Amino acid sequence: MNTHSRRRLNPRKLLLSKWTASRPQNRERHFLVTELLRDEQEQIIGVELQAVLTGRSEHIDWHQLLDTERWQQGWR
Repeated sequence: MNTHSRRRLNPRKLLLSKWTASRPQNRERHFLVTELLRDEQEQIIGVELQAVLTGRSEHIDWHQLLDTERWQQGWR
């Protein structure tokens, strides 16, 4: 990931945030963060993303949302 495609993001404000996939798969374009995943020290290490269209959920490292080539903040 190049440094020009990164954004600042506060992990504590991710819950219920909306995201748009830059390259949708299976018509899943819009996603909602439905859960914050934490380690033993309560640090946020990932998020659960739920596809709005299908309801399918997946866990990803929250840092992936910083990549503007893959994710856009908000629904577009």
